[in-house]
Amino acid sequence: MNGSNGSGLLDWNDARIFLAVARHGSLRAAGRALGISQPTVGRRIAAFEAVFGGPTLFDRLPEGLRLNEAGAALLPVAEQLEDAALSLERHRAAAASVLSGTVRISVGEWAAAFLSHHVGSSSENPPPTGITLELVETMQTANLARREADLAVRHYPPESGDLYISKLGVFAGAVYRRIGTEARDWVTYPEEQGHFPMPRWVEQRVRETGASVAFRASDMPMHLTAIRAGAGRGILPCFIADEDPLLERVAPPMPETSCEYWLIVHRDLRRAACVRAIMDWVQSLFRSERDRLAGIR
Repeated sequence: MNGSNGSGLLDWNDARIFLAVARHGSLRAAGRALGISQPTVGRRIAAFEAVFGGPTLFDRLPEGLRLNEAGAALLPVAEQLEDAALSLERHRAAAASVLSGTVRISVGEWAAAFLSHHVGSSSENPPPTGITLELVETMQTANLARREADLAVRHYPPESGDLYISKLGVFAGAVYRRIGTEARDWVTYPEEQGHFPMPRWVEQRVRETGASVAFRASDMPMHLTAIRAGAGRGILPCFIADEDPLLERVAPPMPETSCEYWLIVHRDLRRAACVRAIMDWVQSLFRSERDRLAGIR
């Protein structure tokens, strides 16, 4: 392969791989992000470099690959090509009228637990048939312009982008402990996650009361398991903890332990039939479960 499509034109896929290597810093990481093998990434990068007369575009360092001066000069042009290709892909997806395919949603852990609870046939409001729903739990909102996800359900709206944003509702959180225990000590997040509002609230309670942190874990399911086991008290989403027979609320939900959630989609993709159907499903779920999500018994 010579880096073109046989007609002398640059192959967009080679530019896409070039961008992935520039962003991830290694052939292996770029291949993992693109779903192709490391040797394939290496061959395509060599072909891409050959198109431009053979100079290397990356410095090969012990810690990975870094753009050199020639590569850095190509980066903004490749990004413009990517933007155009992705815009075409979003318009193609928007033109599709069939309710089929995969719709990927970027979610945080509370939203992931809530939506997962409603995907089965036993749900009173299951997702539309014919569509494969894919939930990707991450602390960071996916880049919707690059189609890292089709939708996002997040507890903060982005500040920029050509996006449609709609408020979904509130996930109330409250302090829970195992029934029959005093549980003065706390279950909370590791220190590297301490900048989030709920861990900050817990750390303030620890300082004010002289209590200790009994257990730290990086996600809510581990908190739930530890609190059910009697390890301590901690903040849990009401829609989960209120239905657990082993748990009791220590205090009612408070603003500091609750989160507003938003539905986010790129405006181009909002017109796609399958994306629109999943948007309607998510909004319907939040409406029908509003009281339970808000911790109203």
